[in-house]
Amino acid sequence: MDREWEGLVPAWVFLPDVATRLGVPDRQVRSLVRDGRLLAFRVGENKALAVPEAFLAPDPERPGHDEVLVPLRGSLTQLADSGYNELETLRWLFTVEETLGEAPIDALRSGRISTARRAAQGLAF
Repeated sequence: MDREWEGLVPAWVFLPDVATRLGVPDRQVRSLVRDGRLLAFRVGENKALAVPEAFLAPDPERPGHDEVLVPLRGSLTQLADSGYNELETLRWLFTVEETLGEAPIDALRSGRISTARRAAQGLAF
């Protein structure tokens, strides 16, 4: 399906807005994407780069700012090491996983990091 990712994710944040929410320069957000620490996809009519809003969380050390969801980096690395491309990773993160009873991104956001990563271990191919 063309641009399937748009329907997988309930809310997107465009890169300039991600930079504002993180309190960092736009180039630093682009670096996070380039380094595989954050996934970005082209969405909307303008096909601008955006990240899933679920990848951001309030930064406890900087009130009023967000941070990249802390367990996301390890999960992205684990899925990449399992052979998943960016779309497959996004699909897995935002689709309800039977063994978790929820989407893996929701498990990561609620602190069920080990459980989500165990579910991902069976994905290697």
